Amino acid sequence: MNFLPLALVTALLHVYIGARLVPELAAYPTGQWLLMAGLAISALVMPLGLMAGRVAKQPLADVLTWVGLLFMGLFSSMLVLTLARDAGLLLLWLVDMAAPGNLPMAWLRTTSAEAVPLLGVVITVLGFLNARRTAAVVKVDVPIKNLPPALQGFTLAQISDIHVGPTIKAAYLRRIVDKVNAQHADVVAITGDLVDGKVSELADHVAPLADLASRHGTYFVTGNHEYYSGAHAWIDELRRLGLTVLLNQHVVIRPPAEVSQGGMPLVLAGVTDYSAGHFDPLHRSDPELALRGAPLNAIRVLLAHQPRSAAAAAKAGFDLQLSGHTHGGQFYPWNLFVRFQQPFTAGLHKLQNLWVYTSRGTGYWGPPKRFGAPSEITVLRLVAG
Repeated sequence: MNFLPLALVTALLHVYIGARLVPELAAYPTGQWLLMAGLAISALVMPLGLMAGRVAKQPLADVLTWVGLLFMGLFSSMLVLTLARDAGLLLLWLVDMAAPGNLPMAWLRTTSAEAVPLLGVVITVLGFLNARRTAAVVKVDVPIKNLPPALQGFTLAQISDIHVGPTIKAAYLRRIVDKVNAQHADVVAITGDLVDGKVSELADHVAPLADLASRHGTYFVTGNHEYYSGAHAWIDELRRLGLTVLLNQHVVIRPPAEVSQGGMPLVLAGVTDYSAGHFDPLHRSDPELALRGAPLNAIRVLLAHQPRSAAAAAKAGFDLQLSGHTHGGQFYPWNLFVRFQQPFTAGLHKLQNLWVYTSRGTGYWGPPKRFGAPSEITVLRLVAG
């Protein structure tokens, strides 16, 4: 990513916001200067924050990233609100053209220009508080056809898209681990995008995962960000911490009751990220390969980072797929656009005979901001369908 083109694009977008709002605040000279200064600082620190690792050493790099990403979150809301304001004013202008004099256009322009920065700040502050809190526990019952009695109430605690990196460190992850452990789940599943950075930079901050506890272990599948960060090194590191990494593989879980009753086991499979084949041809995502050698008479659960693995999972005969990747859109209005790239944005959905649960994610990516798409630790309970 080159600094100059990025800086130019962001600068032009900041100029657009300023041109549309600053002239309307003539009655408030101090407000005009504050808005212009804020936009100038934002235009400078946003690209610097994205490239902090290249232009500065620690701890300055993390400071620049924090500042840049905070301003990015504010800028994003300001841009969307400015565009929405312009669209609304255009519509009102057309109405006023049809019936002149019925609308106070000057007042509407001024009031809406005042509202944009105020709303932008409020949304960004609330989004920051939502992003930095520990994710809430969301409990979901999944009805499974022909579920054997031994697996009734079997629980999977899912965490996803934590994005340990410049703004998410060990303390944040430790709170997640403690909250997951308090659920006393049968299985812990981590459905990708755990990290944004190299093992050499983040190993200490990922270490709390070694303390995850459940009856049948912790299982991990890669997301696209693992491949940006050195997937093979991270696979080795997570295995060192005691996690089971499933690379188009499966394990057979036999609860004690299932063994004594001679019922069906649970096959827990995991595939590499949907796009992994672009980074390593040997990591091409393959749900059918993940089932090779598995018992035919079993309940089948797939861990797959992206919801769009669902079509292949349904074809392979899975009963349930756990995914993430979307962040639920993370903050409005981007949640409206996720559906154009993924079949499911958040929550439990059905595709043929396959249930698909898409987590909104347990951390966040980029700006520390969640608005209208809260983070979650999901506890999925299998129940008879």
